[in-house]
Order: sequence, then structure tokens, then C-alpha cells
Amino acid sequence: MTRQSIKGRDASRGDVLTVHFEDGYIAAVERKHDPNASDLPVLASGFVDAQVNGYMGMDVNAPDADSTVIEGITGELARIGVTTWVPTIITASEEAISHALRCVEKARNADARVRDAIPCVHVEGPFISDHDGARGVHDASQVRAIDPEEVRRWAAITRIGVVTVSPHWPDTPRAIEEICSMGIRVSIGHTHAGAAEVLSAIDAGASLSTHLGNGIAAMIPRHPNAIWTQLADDRVTCGLIADGHHLPPETIEVMLRAKGPRGAFLVSDTTAIAGNAPGRYETPVGGSVDLDEHGRLSYVGTELLAGAAASLPDGLRNVVRSTSVSLGQALKLVTENPARSLPGARPGLGTLQPGAPADMVLVSDSGAVLEVIRSSARMENIRP
Repeated sequence: MTRQSIKGRDASRGDVLTVHFEDGYIAAVERKHDPNASDLPVLASGFVDAQVNGYMGMDVNAPDADSTVIEGITGELARIGVTTWVPTIITASEEAISHALRCVEKARNADARVRDAIPCVHVEGPFISDHDGARGVHDASQVRAIDPEEVRRWAAITRIGVVTVSPHWPDTPRAIEEICSMGIRVSIGHTHAGAAEVLSAIDAGASLSTHLGNGIAAMIPRHPNAIWTQLADDRVTCGLIADGHHLPPETIEVMLRAKGPRGAFLVSDTTAIAGNAPGRYETPVGGSVDLDEHGRLSYVGTELLAGAAASLPDGLRNVVRSTSVSLGQALKLVTENPARSLPGARPGLGTLQPGAPADMVLVSDSGAVLEVIRSSARMENIRP
């Protein structure tokens, strides 16, 4: 394949970057100071979304989903700059979870681009809280105690990268240790566990937080509580939903300060409703849900959020617009940081360095995606 090049500005240092790529990988990177670089768009690695339930009418968790759903989501996300994503399967019967896993594996086996775009799967539940509020809109009838043997059966189907658990269950530390021994990262989420239980889970190997600040009761003790414990512990990297509804801007600001430049990343948590017009919809993630004109997706008749309808690029723009975080810092939240959290990620994913995948985006100073380069194929972004 002929070597190609793309030029753009480094968001953090302002230098001009010229990235040469061929055969789907970055071959070389040239950096040069240029006082006129402000005229160029920013060049960054393709975005990495570690939590996607669905998109544009396609649902990972739908009972009739097949491998074409996974292929379709992969293509649609790439068009908006999300070149790596993690299918996220919610609380359900083992049969339903296994069906979704088989769909992912079939799609990965059928198409190399899908395989490259999906390093692993995130199973969010069923080992979560059975309490209203903390459980969110997950199906209460399918919530069950942590079972490493069930996880082992999932892993026999496809690559499981992350499992979300609530550490309130009996014998949680032993179960977490066993799941971690499989090369799977354990994430704390949808929990009513106390601070001591959370700390015991971290000591046992839990190293991620699933959409911290959400998936928890509306009323919790001031201190200690599960949020403080996860924010304070540097062993935990936190996923955050920045759609403007799940977390207020000042909460995101404080959480990012607490976790430092490497301790957090953004996720979309999108459902199949993302990209649709406002209205009422039926979805496996939440059942009957309302999407209002502001993009808030909630369970009908309640204030409970039912996943999100804003994409990861939307979250990036929201962080740049509503917090003090610079574009350079914000880009790390959707590239390097989530890539680092994912088992099975290709070497160099989320970075612009020789040997890294040639998945790149050009973005404006506001964070809007202007153009997408995916595995050496230049694509025009049709939904900026």
C-alpha cells in the first residue's frame, strides 16, 4: 500500500504534526514549530468509546440482534470519529448475554475492520445492586450474585475485557480476584455498597469505575461513601458520562481534578436511541424511554436516566465548552486514557506514534470532528 500523510496541529503544544501511515499503521511522525499553525485543524488519534449499548437504531442488547448490528454500529461510529468501541451488554439472563456475545464474535471473525475496532466486550451486570436507584433501569429479575464461573463461560465465547460489579455481594473480594485472574478488568458500578466494601473490592483487584457518579442512589451519606472512595484511590480509573445530563459540569470538573490527567476517561453509554428525534421509544436498555428535546433519555414516568443519547464526540465538546479542561487534555480523555483501560487493545491505540493504528481525526478548536482517517482510508465526516 502506498504511504500516505496527513498534517494537523498538536492540541497541547501547538506544533505542526505530519503523520505518515501505510498498511493501517503509523509509520513516522514529524513535528515542527510553525507560528502559523493556528490555521490548521487539530490532529488526534481516533476516539475510543469504552461503553456503547447501541447507536442509530441498532441495539447490542436486542433479542433479535445479529452480527450485522455490530458491523453497522462499527461503521456508523467510525463516521463520527469513534474508531474503537466496546460493545456493552447489560443485565440479562445468561442465555441473552451469551447470544449478544456470539453476535460480537461472529462480526469480529467476519470483518477485520470490526475486529480492529472492537478489542473486547464490557458486561455491565448482572452482578450489580438489586436496590432501586443504584440498579438504574437494569432488569431487577435478572440481577444475581457475582459468579466467576459464569464469567468464565462468557470468556469462552469472545474476549471479555470488563465486568461491572457491585461489591456488596458476599465473598466479593474472592470473586473479584478470580475474575481478574482471567485477564479481565473488574469495574465498580451500579452499587449500594459502602465505602469499606468498595475499598475491599479495590484491594482485591477492581481497577475501574463504571460511569462514576451515576448508577448510585440519589441520596447517599455525605461521607464516607462509594464515590469519595473511588475518587480518592489512584488504583481506580473512572469512566464519566459527559452528555450534560448524567453529571453537571462542576461535578465533572472536580472529578477530573481528583483523578488527575491519567485517572479518568469519557464514555458515551449510548443506546440505540442515540441519533434519533425526540419521542418515546421501546428499548432493551430501560424498556419504555423518553428522549426529550435536550437529549435527555429517561425511563418513562421517572427521573431515572436510561443510558444516553449523546455520542462520545458530543461529550468531548461538552467538556471543552463547559469546564476549564483544555482541548489537549480533553482529547486524552477520549483517546489515550480509555485505550489504556482496555484488555486486548492494539499496541499504541489512542496515540500518534510509530506503530500505532492509523486511526485519526481532525478536529476544530471546539472539539468538533471535521474528518476521519480509519485504517488508511480517508473518510468524510457527515455528522459533525
